[in-house]
Amino acid sequence: MPNIKLTLGYDGSRYHGFQIQQNALTVQEVLEKAIAVVFCEQIRVNMAGRTDTGVHATGQVVNFHSSNNIPANRIPYALNAVLPKDVVAYHAEIVPDSFHARCSSVGKQYTYRIDNNEHPQVLGRNYSFHVKDPLDVGVIAAAAAQLVGRHDFASFRASGSSVRSTIRTLHRLDVEEADGFITITAEANGFLYNMVRIITGTLIEIGKGKRQDNMAAILEAKDRRAAGWTVPPHGLVLRHVYY
Repeated sequence: MPNIKLTLGYDGSRYHGFQIQQNALTVQEVLEKAIAVVFCEQIRVNMAGRTDTGVHATGQVVNFHSSNNIPANRIPYALNAVLPKDVVAYHAEIVPDSFHARCSSVGKQYTYRIDNNEHPQVLGRNYSFHVKDPLDVGVIAAAAAQLVGRHDFASFRASGSSVRSTIRTLHRLDVEEADGFITITAEANGFLYNMVRIITGTLIEIGKGKRQDNMAAILEAKDRRAAGWTVPPHGLVLRHVYY
């Protein structure tokens, strides 16, 4: 059976994350229902990342096998005809049987958007976190640069994760400001649970002047209590999965 790789995006506002759950609406649930209609099969997808409640995506990747030989270039059109408007299939292709959306991944890119205008911008309220206090973007960028590289990010991991190692390589942690919005772009070979949101919360505290720029000490502590708070999920977007 063909192994189909599907790239999709979604507005996570009304979903309890990606992964299917009992008694809660998830992206995986509505996607698999659409696949069942299009492919006339009950299919369970493999996902690249289990985004949390309220988190968005423009580059989520799943794969699944099907005996239905629909041309790959027609799959997004067929799925989008039955998917809800807040979930969109962008691209489909046939990949080797060995490909697995999660296990084959070598890295991901996330962005977090902060609305740093004095008053919240109403049209961005579902996709950015409003911080009314002025933030020093230069100080934030300097602190962020200290996290780039291979480190033990245990201090930036929320409880509830059972990963064997907390060592990750952060390839990129850029901070950009435009029109009162600050965008943090994080790219790594892998992320710990809530890692981007905890890093962002720490950087906000540093940008406000409420925390010293002590990233080296936070890393060395390997203790969640050493880092800052966890920002809300709605500013976070899974942008790209690398293979």
